[in-house]
Amino acid sequence: MARQGSRFSAKVDTLLSTGQERLIPRSILGVSLLLVALSFGAAFSGAVLYAYYQYRLDTNESRVQEYVAGFDTRLETAQDIIAKEQGDAVATVRSELEPLQKIAAGGETLNKLLDKVSGSIFFVSTLDNAGAPSVGSAFVAFGDNDQSFLLTSYATIAAATQDPGPDITVIKGDEKIRAQLVSWDPGRDLALLSINKGGLTRLPWASKNSTQIGDRLFAISGLGAKGGSIIQGAVADISSVGLQHDTQIGLQFQGAPLVNSNGEVVATSSRAYAPLGFTPEDVYFAPPVRDACVVVLRCPEGEASGVGSRQGG
Repeated sequence: MARQGSRFSAKVDTLLSTGQERLIPRSILGVSLLLVALSFGAAFSGAVLYAYYQYRLDTNESRVQEYVAGFDTRLETAQDIIAKEQGDAVATVRSELEPLQKIAAGGETLNKLLDKVSGSIFFVSTLDNAGAPSVGSAFVAFGDNDQSFLLTSYATIAAATQDPGPDITVIKGDEKIRAQLVSWDPGRDLALLSINKGGLTRLPWASKNSTQIGDRLFAISGLGAKGGSIIQGAVADISSVGLQHDTQIGLQFQGAPLVNSNGEVVATSSRAYAPLGFTPEDVYFAPPVRDACVVVLRCPEGEASGVGSRQGG
């Protein structure tokens, strides 16, 4: 048994020495070739890894660019949605506030309205039949570059329909202008004056049937530190004979325009107009602005463009 073990060990040693000779080259050339082969293998592996990571990098960059482009689109869409929601919210709030705005207008609203229309409104000064002062207001109905025509209250200038009659003066600030009585309609408490001053802005008229019961009305006179003064009220009733409202019309406001919140003329202020034969307490009647087209104005297109049928002497 000892001999057999020795022989087996000898064979193993022989095989190992033979394997080493096969695996490990004995010359420098062999070693060099082995190193070159290993280098090529490493280079190939590096190239494969580089190509793989470059592919991953390109793929990630592409995904990032797609995300950024999509993000910009989504951001714009979100901004549009937010803007629309804001607009809808503002419209809703304004709609909810509209009934409250009809109840009363604040100081800022009144000042803006006064600034908007006061340039077309004058204070009127004359005398009544007894020689006492008679005052009111008038507003531009139409005109051209040389002349302007003002609508006012007949009650203010009634004495001037007589011959001879008192002078009529219209006043804007420190400027005083002599006015001529052109046409009048006692039944509707309306009169038309002319002045030799052109280039004045006419006040726009409210469209037909646009005024409703409960709407706010503003009477604006031509007398005031800011070129006029303003008071407010509400429409109480609308009928074929005119407008009923609770705006308190003092002497300086008769003949003044009654305007809506947009500065459009709805009617002419009056203290004397009584289509039902009486004047209700604390409520005034006013002839709608287009009633001036019946006598004192000519309105072929629904807007004043000329003098009506009755002429003053």
